[in-house]
Amino acid sequence: MKEYARTERIGAELQRELARILREEVRDPRLMPVTVQEVRVSRDLAHAKVYFTCFPIDEDSEEQTSLLNGPLAGFLRQALAHRVRLRTVPHLQFVHDESISRGERLASLIEGVVATEHGDESFD
Repeated sequence: MKEYARTERIGAELQRELARILREEVRDPRLMPVTVQEVRVSRDLAHAKVYFTCFPIDEDSEEQTSLLNGPLAGFLRQALAHRVRLRTVPHLQFVHDESISRGERLASLIEGVVATEHGDESFD
């Protein structure tokens, strides 16, 4: 059995519930394109980092981060308290996950290099 299996299970449960809450209960149009990618819970279950992405990619991510960490933080934590069976709900810290945009950037760079190499071969 893995050492941190409990924190991973709790993180997965929090991810499912947060996604459901954001989809069903939050009516703010600035948050409609938000997807919860991962939730990492600390060993003492006091804190959780919530990684999210925005669609279209990276539009208004700073505004969404400040909104999720500011005015909506209390509402989301309270909604989680009603849905999950934990003694205390972890303090949520929302972090914009840039892995998708970084992946797209790398893919376009690779495609550019491949296209350049194929263009060079045609002159040989």
